[in-house]
Amino acid sequence: MKTSELAGFLGARCVQDRFEDRTIAGAYTSDLLSDAIAHAPDDGVLITIQAHKNTVAVGSLKDLCAIVICNNRPIPDDMIEAARDEGIALILTSESQFAVSGKLYPVLGT
Repeated sequence: MKTSELAGFLGARCVQDRFEDRTIAGAYTSDLLSDAIAHAPDDGVLITIQAHKNTVAVGSLKDLCAIVICNNRPIPDDMIEAARDEGIALILTSESQFAVSGKLYPVLGT
């Protein structure tokens, strides 16, 4: 799956759409950013409720394609700006992390 296909596949909204369209290598679900640093796959997607710019810093460190913010958490402007600067897609969904993970597992397999 490509980054540009992610929001449509999830039935979600792309909040930050200035990114390189890359092949997604996998996904990781966590709200603990140190855990995401340790385990999220490079070129992957982070599924979380942590809607702040530190999450984007983790995304940059791990070279993530996208961050999916669940439960319709409000995304602050500084997070959107940071994601734009780093070229990381920000996806917003009303679904839980469990639901998003379940949808992505069969197609990404990690």
